[in-house]
Amino acid sequence: VTLVCAGIAGKGFNSLGQGMDSGWISHGLAILSACAKAKGFEVNLLDLRALRDWDHVRSELELRQPDVVGVSMMSVDYNPAMECLAVVREVLPHAITVVGGAHPTIMPDEVKDSTLIDHVFLGEAEITFPDFLERCQRGEPSERVISPVQPDLDAIPFADHELFLQEWRKWGYQQDSPEAPFVAELPPPFVTIIAGRGCIYNCSYCQPAERHIFGRRVRRRSVANVMAELRELHQRYSFNSLMFHDDCLTEDREWVIAFCQAYREAGFRQPFFCQSRADIIVKNEDMVRLMAEAGLRGYLIGFESGSDRVLRFIRKGTKRAQNLEAARICRRYGIAIWANYMLGLPTETKEEVMETVSMLKEIDPDYYSPAFYTPHPGSDLYTYCQENDLSLIKSHDSYRRNPDEAKIKGVDYVWLQGALAESQRRTLPNRLRRSVRYYWKRYAQPKKIVRRVKRMLRVH
Repeated sequence: VTLVCAGIAGKGFNSLGQGMDSGWISHGLAILSACAKAKGFEVNLLDLRALRDWDHVRSELELRQPDVVGVSMMSVDYNPAMECLAVVREVLPHAITVVGGAHPTIMPDEVKDSTLIDHVFLGEAEITFPDFLERCQRGEPSERVISPVQPDLDAIPFADHELFLQEWRKWGYQQDSPEAPFVAELPPPFVTIIAGRGCIYNCSYCQPAERHIFGRRVRRRSVANVMAELRELHQRYSFNSLMFHDDCLTEDREWVIAFCQAYREAGFRQPFFCQSRADIIVKNEDMVRLMAEAGLRGYLIGFESGSDRVLRFIRKGTKRAQNLEAARICRRYGIAIWANYMLGLPTETKEEVMETVSMLKEIDPDYYSPAFYTPHPGSDLYTYCQENDLSLIKSHDSYRRNPDEAKIKGVDYVWLQGALAESQRRTLPNRLRRSVRYYWKRYAQPKKIVRRVKRMLRVH
């Protein structure tokens, strides 16, 4: 089996190791690999991010001669995924081709009739994909569209990180870290992990797509299972930091408290980042403090907008005041803020955009993560844009959340570029505060002062 990571819509070929979208593993493929290997199948990876061009893809397929080629597809990956499948048909006409992932699950009509694809997997495939391979091995037929079966998350194997690392090393990946670190607070070696699946919230720019993939409720691995994977990862990679990929790790307060206790008791002190929400942070400051004590160094927070009306429109479930208070709580416990926010939402006025800008100036995040609102398939806001003839998306490549491309009608994107620049322009007091903090951290911490005094005494 050859599994294909087709994530080159953003940075293209030869982009390996360049940050989050080009330097992290696909956990979906890594877990499928582990499940297939557990059933005795040989699995390798074709990561388009590591290859030079389509001729390189052809040569690798000719060399490997897989019986089955499985392509993972998000909406933004549709074009390179389909191009890859066309190359497979050309080079290996008798190979069985399958696709799975978010886009085929949400938009099956776009793929199920393609002559390039033999089988389409919907939803989670940790059970259905190995079963399918066993049927192929026995020469038995399978349905063209294969329905999902939800696995017991504690019963499936841990993600096969080596699937990616072995492939990457072949093409010159030489970083000390298994995955590319993305912030200063997370030193290499760095790894990512997923503790659960699903999201209980109802934001219109995301739902119901997420429920189509993972179901209506959140399923989370046990703390013991997550700790077992962390011990295995540490034994193999000696990681110095990690990131949780969960949509909202902090929504289950009791799980988080149990994890923090287990993490510390196991002797882990490695810093980590995870995603959270402003309302959760405000309502659970004691949990925030506990996480900081356990090693939390940063939250990725979807602030989205500084306008209460817009927040209601997108069904975020938070308010501007909560966004600001959440930032103050993070500062209180030394937690870095990775601020996710959107500009150019449907119905948003220029005055409301500037409410977001003023909110960000008050929050003063450590990291800005802006997007021009992009209507993603499967979401209610996507349907709203379709029904009101708002979408400007002409190619799947434009499903990137990049803030440099027109996405919907009725938005002055020239003006919005100015607002985007202003949103990231720190005020003078914030610049001064950050400078003082930087120099204090670099030169004036008590431990560093003691070390300098000792060196001076030794010299004299």
